[in-house]
Amino acid sequence: MSILGKKEIFLISLVLSTLVSGCRVTYLFHVGAGHFRLLNGAIPVEEALREDVLDSREKAHLCLVGRVKDFGETHLGLKRTYNYQTVSLSSRQSRIYTVSACPKDRLLRKTWWFPIVGDMPYLGFFDLNKARAEKERLAATGLDVTIGKADAYSTLGWFRDPLTLNLIKGDTAALVEVILHEMTHATLYLKGEGEFNETLAVLVGKVGAFQFLRSTYGPTHSLTTEARNSIEDERIFSSFLNSVLEDLEHLYRSQIEYREKLFQREKIFADAIQHFNHLRKRFQTPSFNGFGKAGINNAYLLSISLYHRYFHLFEALLRRNEDSIPDLLASLENMAGEKGAIMDTVRKWAGGKSAENLRLNGLSLKSGRIDG
Repeated sequence: MSILGKKEIFLISLVLSTLVSGCRVTYLFHVGAGHFRLLNGAIPVEEALREDVLDSREKAHLCLVGRVKDFGETHLGLKRTYNYQTVSLSSRQSRIYTVSACPKDRLLRKTWWFPIVGDMPYLGFFDLNKARAEKERLAATGLDVTIGKADAYSTLGWFRDPLTLNLIKGDTAALVEVILHEMTHATLYLKGEGEFNETLAVLVGKVGAFQFLRSTYGPTHSLTTEARNSIEDERIFSSFLNSVLEDLEHLYRSQIEYREKLFQREKIFADAIQHFNHLRKRFQTPSFNGFGKAGINNAYLLSISLYHRYFHLFEALLRRNEDSIPDLLASLENMAGEKGAIMDTVRKWAGGKSAENLRLNGLSLKSGRIDG
């Protein structure tokens, strides 16, 4: 049974019609058709639970999503929506691929402008071949390009986002984190501010997952431990990534000629891989196992920095708000109304504390609490 109603069809048409004048029509209709298929193929969760398609673990995950949503709305201050009341059970559903680009001698993201969301630092595709074709087109212009994968996405309340089969079949802690991550986008999303939007969602997703799993299963349960370890790994990786990007920024600001910059950056890339390999033994989850396996370039590093580089800043803000996510969201909404770039405001209010300083000042998850 299809749950795609007239409202959703109208909204898809409206969004596409507003975009056509500023973007390539073929890309827009690819995205629109992909999302249309996803919506039209989704069925209510209650119906999916009655089907024989899912095993007991997958059905348990479907039931868990409702509890996660309720926790996010009740305890974390996240917006109540109609998202995740349906699920797409198609085994042929496409993953979402993102294409990002950047000059070879600068850390400057190429962006694409869209109504509603503003400048976006990537293009999304439901088809890998189309993503590869776009990568080749951009690379031919002399840019660094990378293709990433997304397990989920948010339409910011424009449509009733469904659950997808890959989420239901995946890891329990990761499912909780993704749901809270996407709920954060639906709650607070600033037009054209990718680093702000994604880093905030990472923080709320990870810390919120830890809080939910702790309250649901207890502080010593393996899922709670996994969520706690995920936050510790995020701190380590964020610090590492920031260091690599600072080295590159220093190089690109120098007055040496273009070819020498390209030569020197390869040394930084190689050192980064070597350093990361030394860090591997400190990671307690597989979250960052794929780092650098397909090679490194500016676009690749900037694409992951959207999510991970400034985690310590938002964690510092959480600390300043007494580890309350609702208070943090309220503070950030107030900051968004101030003059100036939002990330500059975040830096100012966070005080520039590093993740290491936060640990020294008593922010620890080892006790099962996020406090001193």
